[in-house]
Amino acid sequence: MSDQKHSYESLEKVTDSAWENLSQKKVYFGHQSVGTNIIDGIEMLAKQNPSIKLNITKTTNKADFTQGIFAHSSIGGNTDPKSKVDDFEKILDGGIGAAADAAGMKFCYIDFNARTDVQKVFDEYKQSIDKIKNNYPKMTIIHFTVPLLKVQSGPKAWVKKIIGRTLDGTGDNIKRLEYNALLQKEYGAKDPIFDISKAESTYPDGKRETFNKDGQTYYALVPAYTNDGGHLNEKGKKVVADQFILFMINNL
Repeated sequence: MSDQKHSYESLEKVTDSAWENLSQKKVYFGHQSVGTNIIDGIEMLAKQNPSIKLNITKTTNKADFTQGIFAHSSIGGNTDPKSKVDDFEKILDGGIGAAADAAGMKFCYIDFNARTDVQKVFDEYKQSIDKIKNNYPKMTIIHFTVPLLKVQSGPKAWVKKIIGRTLDGTGDNIKRLEYNALLQKEYGAKDPIFDISKAESTYPDGKRETFNKDGQTYYALVPAYTNDGGHLNEKGKKVVADQFILFMINNL
């Protein structure tokens, strides 16, 4: 079985040839702050593991895609998911779409709140992805689930539970998870999907961080992975980056 078809479960088990294969891929990633957190995590892991030789470059210049590269840039504006979709499509149409082996964009947790029209956001994303796939059939689309927030805890949360008030982060996370479910349903059998929300909500022992609302169980960001409730701290960066590197090795 070739390295490309092997499914690796940990970075320690990845062969030299699989690392070499990944280093030669030309990938573009559009993101905002949590995406930057993940890239920080990749760079941290690369310092610990010399086998990780990704050419991480902040660029949207097609001229940089003549060799293996993990290119990235910020896209759109936070709280405006349509602007991110439009910017991603524009960047690909600027030359990267024809040059890259794979490309993907992610929304941020701040793009969703308890009032978000999730179906509208997903429909706009799908419409753009359909156009991109038609224009660049040789390029692999990488989909990303939406990151989650930590759910409120501590004395104030205890009081809210007693009086029946909603904990901070629950309604917003439910909307994010609704979007993620639509993404999985539409593309799960078609394209690679990196499940950021799963990586963020999973403890080292495999247990998931959860909360309950109206009899349903939902997922949330592991508190130990963040210092501000949303962005990843050093531990969280490494956890998610570890899973993202494995994802790329197994899917690209």
